[in-house]
Amino acid sequence: MSEIFKRTKTLATIGPATDSEEMIDKLIGAGLDNCRLNFSHGTYEKMDEFIGWIRKAAAKHGRHVAIVQDLQGPKIRLGQIKDNYLEINEGDDIILDYALKEHDGGLTLPVQYNLAEKVKVGDPVYIFDGKIRTHVQEIVSDTAIRLTAENKGFVNSNKGLNLPDTDFGGDIFPEKDIRDLDWGVTRDFDYVAISFIQKAEDIYTFRKMLEERGSNAKIIAKIETKNAVMDDKHLEDIVKATDVIMVARGDMGYEVGAEIVPVVQRKLIKMCREHAKVCIVATQTMGTMVDNPMPTRAEVSDVANAVIQGADVVMTSEETAMGKYPVETIQEIGKVISYVQDHVEMTDTPHDPQSDNSDYDAIAEAAANIAARVEADAIICQTASGRTARAMSAQRPKLPIYSVTPSERVANQLSLTYGNRAYVREYAPDFGLKLAEELRDEGVLTPRKDRDYIEIVIVSGDKDVAGTDTIKIRRI
Repeated sequence: MSEIFKRTKTLATIGPATDSEEMIDKLIGAGLDNCRLNFSHGTYEKMDEFIGWIRKAAAKHGRHVAIVQDLQGPKIRLGQIKDNYLEINEGDDIILDYALKEHDGGLTLPVQYNLAEKVKVGDPVYIFDGKIRTHVQEIVSDTAIRLTAENKGFVNSNKGLNLPDTDFGGDIFPEKDIRDLDWGVTRDFDYVAISFIQKAEDIYTFRKMLEERGSNAKIIAKIETKNAVMDDKHLEDIVKATDVIMVARGDMGYEVGAEIVPVVQRKLIKMCREHAKVCIVATQTMGTMVDNPMPTRAEVSDVANAVIQGADVVMTSEETAMGKYPVETIQEIGKVISYVQDHVEMTDTPHDPQSDNSDYDAIAEAAANIAARVEADAIICQTASGRTARAMSAQRPKLPIYSVTPSERVANQLSLTYGNRAYVREYAPDFGLKLAEELRDEGVLTPRKDRDYIEIVIVSGDKDVAGTDTIKIRRI
């Protein structure tokens, strides 16, 4: 029988709480599958350090780990606040001024975007993840607007603003993102996440930007805007255009309303499964573990529901970037995933996966059916580009998928896909069978109690075919 491992993967944001080689090693040792580097914060020097630690820890633990470069996008933020703290009272008039260089402690605050050019009187403005709710009362000048606070709270430096009803006219890729992308392609990130996607054309534009820079990184589209989620056809076009969807529930909650987020999450997971795309469920998966060593029952249910719905990945943000218990968070998520996948059936989808290549879909579907019929212990995918393995993953088989590829890059990228563990081996016509024999010898694959052999299904293609065309059943 095969070893037990998580089919739904984990993705953790790396930050101050995990800013050491030792902590990165502990996270990956605890079962973390993938790492996110948030380019809203941190220097290039620090990002280089993180990359080195992640690659070193992955090699030590015999794992492949995808590294995600998450670009800030047109996220609007406050500037530097004096003493990094300002208390706001209900009824306070707040001025946000793009021209202000230095905050003096009053209620005129610096902002990193000229909102006076975009907002209208009456537009809602939510400050610091909605902790301060306001509406625009007046356009004060060419660079300043006046808001009125509707509740008491506080703000810190660089906290974000959400303006769900303001039309920003396609300002999707600000100059900072372009600089970060230019730097990132020299570090060969496995995935690049783009924020505040409005439409499918944003994905096409960004893919061209990657191609012009010689990068084959996969694209993660973060879904968090009203424009993206309020029309199903529009949303499905975005899913079809990208490689990966991230259900960015934090900003989405402020943009469209918290009550809408669970419905959008379910809808996006379903669309991704139907179009053979990877889906990440993000934000506050174990939010209370920022300060507490155990999750709440509501958080456990949240992660469990993502697994039952068929998400490929569950992501942490502040829990691992800023929290007191980052390693424990990954362990708790892993426990939930492992138990749920072994005790609850995944939600069915009305349609089989239909990617942009029906041949891969058909072969993957047939392989999954054969594996179930013969009660195979594992599926082995021989893959050069990763496409075979991703098509196999989209079928959501109830057994491990072991992928073998000659490419480190492909192996890293596959760590984000459901039920898939990748190995790098030099190409040979039978390197899938050889991998299975290795896994048997290492005790990773063992026979069932009722038989003295291991049954595997191998999905492959000849090196010169440039595609997958063969399914084999083998006993070892």
